[in-house]
Amino acid sequence: MLEARELVKTYRMAQQEVQALRGVSFTVEAGEMVAIMGPSGSGKSTLMTLLGCLDTPTSGSLSLDDVDVSQASEVELSHIRNQKIGFVFQSFNLLTDMTALENVALPLFYARLPKHERMARAQAALEHVGLGERIHHTPLELSGGQQQRVSVARALVGKPALLLADEPTGALDTRTSYEIMHLLQNLNQEGSTLVIITHEMDIARCCRRIVILRDGKIESDTPNTPWRPELPEEEAHA
Repeated sequence: MLEARELVKTYRMAQQEVQALRGVSFTVEAGEMVAIMGPSGSGKSTLMTLLGCLDTPTSGSLSLDDVDVSQASEVELSHIRNQKIGFVFQSFNLLTDMTALENVALPLFYARLPKHERMARAQAALEHVGLGERIHHTPLELSGGQQQRVSVARALVGKPALLLADEPTGALDTRTSYEIMHLLQNLNQEGSTLVIITHEMDIARCCRRIVILRDGKIESDTPNTPWRPELPEEEAHA
């Protein structure tokens, strides 16, 4: 469903060219849950922007659902993001003057769905992530873990082909991080395709594959038996 072939991304900084990606090739099949790891400067953030259709490669090709997106225009990329990709970020990126329900419904506004359908789908997404009783709370009235659940619901509400999570547990404590990973694993078991960018091995171990980047190239790409973190029920608070 996602295929990258010889991706190269070069940035010009002052008078110097910096090659962030140097011929990256890999595939993600529908239903996979893949972790992408690497040290600072390895190229994983650049790869995330390409996989998420936030930018295009300098050379190479990228296909999503058999459609080549590597040479798409800004308008085309925006349409692909809205229709095909859900994003979960470390910083949540929620609007503090909107309720959880309104935040989750926002992507559907840009998809021009009628209001009653937007709200019904947003409520269903929030119920799916365990926040059915918090739909009218604003982000400031929610814990960090609950805010990240809202972010996951927002990513899911458009029924994307691909869910991209960029350091989804980076702003959370250990217990809450594990709860969010339980949620993402459950979504994967239900059929969602996930790619997770992380620098934490515990988070990567929750995935079915671990891809390690170094100096803009894939150093390793190995299958993994997913680890499901143990979390006593009474300690759960996400």
